[in-house]
Amino acid sequence: MLSLPDLSSISMVLVIPAVMAVGAIFLAIQSVVGMVTNAQTHRIVNRRLQFKERFESSNEAMIELRKSRGLDKDGNLSMPVQWFNQLAVQSGLPFQPVRWFGMAAIAGAIAAFAYIRFVGGWPIAAAVALIVFMAGPIVGLKFVAGRRMKKLSQQLPDALQIVCRSLEAGHPVATAVALVAREMPDPIGTEFGMAADEVSYGMSLTNAVQRMAIRAGDPDVELFSATVRLQERTGGNLCELLKANTTTIRERQTMRLKVKAASSEGRVSAMILTAAPFMVMGAIHTLRPEFYGDVIDDPLIKIAFPALFIWMAIGNLVMRKMINFKM
Repeated sequence: MLSLPDLSSISMVLVIPAVMAVGAIFLAIQSVVGMVTNAQTHRIVNRRLQFKERFESSNEAMIELRKSRGLDKDGNLSMPVQWFNQLAVQSGLPFQPVRWFGMAAIAGAIAAFAYIRFVGGWPIAAAVALIVFMAGPIVGLKFVAGRRMKKLSQQLPDALQIVCRSLEAGHPVATAVALVAREMPDPIGTEFGMAADEVSYGMSLTNAVQRMAIRAGDPDVELFSATVRLQERTGGNLCELLKANTTTIRERQTMRLKVKAASSEGRVSAMILTAAPFMVMGAIHTLRPEFYGDVIDDPLIKIAFPALFIWMAIGNLVMRKMINFKM
């Protein structure tokens, strides 16, 4: 029989390695998480600097950054279709229209194959493929641009506070804008950085900020641009104007959240009403395939199904107009 000291020594021998192993695992996890976080932060904050690292001069980097956004070397829209080019610029994605429409063509072919497989009819399937091909990139860019504008609007008050503090410290406005480009993450860091680069190469601050508002496409950024233009023409304390601007933007964001909360019931109802027919149709087709299989070749069904989808799309547009408020 072992004595009490022997049991204590055995337990200590077992506990100490276990504690050390747990500590090592914890430190390893913390190191991996820290490395991933630092790499992500470096990638986000220094996205604009990646172009400067690849080119000898800042001017070449600025031109390449413009081209990657769908602009020409002078910062103007490069495509004849202005509204599509503007949408691509506002999305912030690398300008790759061939890739976008290639992916849309694949999605259209899949949609056409699915329509032929479950409904039948080549003419309508070709129309479905054409609609997906033409509308796919536009819908995708609108979605990405909307998310980017929302993030820009959320970051703008903090950016304006940085500008105000820099101005209060005695820095010129161009230096304050460049400070935002160094301290703030994307997307607002890149937008302010492009404006700072344009000012550095001779463009007036008013024009640079106006171009930033056009690239961003957000009304809050346009309000900041209007404030800078107003201060340049009439004079006054820019810092006080930007503080008032910041207060206005935060109040508008608060109102947007209140409107979103008030319209949440309508948005959920729209999602349920949209998803319910597809869920019911999928369940019936799974449980009783002959329910639709016996009538799927009927000419009336081939006309009724597209009409129902069109009517559902119209209903979704109406519900979106009812719950989508702009301010």
